[in-house]
Amino acid sequence: MKNMTDGNKEPLVSIIMSVYNGSQYLFDAVNSILNQTYSNFEFIIVDDGSTDFSYELIKKLSENNNKIKIFKRSHFGLANSLNFAISKSTGKYIARMDADDISKEMRIEKQVEYL
Repeated sequence: MKNMTDGNKEPLVSIIMSVYNGSQYLFDAVNSILNQTYSNFEFIIVDDGSTDFSYELIKKLSENNNKIKIFKRSHFGLANSLNFAISKSTGKYIARMDADDISKEMRIEKQVEYL
């Protein structure tokens, strides 16, 4: 599939994730999104008041990557944080990602092809 690449001002897909004390899974989860075959996306990550080192890990993983937008908030819960992430998204499509999941490298490409 030919990507609509970074020449576009707005990403086609906004991938949203809320994290609450998920540091043990974050490295693999975030990298599974960053390693997607489809590239016209933004990755919005909301730290939902974590008390572990989730926020610091997200900051480290986002260094030199302008696709990731990080927000840190008090603990409001998953639904509230996801709605917040949606309010910050600019893509035509929303893709959900959990902080303890792994996405196969063609996930977003296949979803965009289908849509």
